[in-house]
Amino acid sequence: MRDFRRGQVYFDKDLAGYISETADGYLFEYDKEFLKKNIPISVSLPPRERPYESKELFSFFKGLLPEGWYLDIVAATQKVDKEDSFGLLLCATSGDTIGAVTVRKIK
Repeated sequence: MRDFRRGQVYFDKDLAGYISETADGYLFEYDKEFLKKNIPISVSLPPRERPYESKELFSFFKGLLPEGWYLDIVAATQKVDKEDSFGLLLCATSGDTIGAVTVRKIK
């Protein structure tokens, strides 16, 4: 049985939800308390109670990933394959990012 990776998604300092690998792709689910604020983390992921599911990593989260020479540096220093978008998301977006959203790996 495969262990699927998960991450906590933060909007500013607030826990906004959870992103997970699944057998069929990916799942993003808003945190119940964050839903009360009615703030979207992205226009493509408006607040709702039921989870979002996708066979590919959601475009919004792909947009948070490093590119070009910075991708090479992050992949090498974090020891993550450059083709592992979800792995990169969990390690490369846990610190300071340009936008309000960060993702932290759940261990």
